[in-house]
Amino acid sequence: MADSDDFDRSVFINCPFDTEYHPLFEAIVFTVSIAGFRPRCALEASNAGANRLTKTLDIIDGCRYGIHDLSRTQPGAYGLPRFNMPFELGLDIGCKRYGSDVHRKAKSLLILDRSRFRYQKFLSDIAGQDIRHHSSNPRRATGCVRDWLSLESRNFKIPGGDHIFARYREFRKGASPLCVGRNQRLRPSG
Repeated sequence: MADSDDFDRSVFINCPFDTEYHPLFEAIVFTVSIAGFRPRCALEASNAGANRLTKTLDIIDGCRYGIHDLSRTQPGAYGLPRFNMPFELGLDIGCKRYGSDVHRKAKSLLILDRSRFRYQKFLSDIAGQDIRHHSSNPRRATGCVRDWLSLESRNFKIPGGDHIFARYREFRKGASPLCVGRNQRLRPSG
């Protein structure tokens, strides 16, 4: 596990990386960053010599917070859903339950879906937990993430969701030409 300060400021983001989801991903990463935390996700680990699951477990181990978006569970190209997001949520729940004393006491998770109670149709075992829905809307996702981070970190000085989203839109206006010019998308640093 990383040092205590790094652990306390790190947020694992478990979400789809497809083009349709990208505006939500950017808004979540921006919100985590502007709130003073370090966003982390599978995109940061590019060592082909390491097993992907091991890399994911290492990131989960080093993050006090975890954001898990379950909004992409519909059948995909082969008629089957992708279960990476629910699987990684299970790994993080397991880390909280069976990990070190630090993990058991400190880990906090935010579970997102695109609509209210939809998750109960495909992952009923998490019924009764406080699942937030973002309606596939970056502004709403920003508010969900901001409110959760503020409450869980006890940092009530984090700017409000509307303020963060306005700053995100300003940031996008400036970043878009740079990213397009370099044929890149925004992503968290590793």
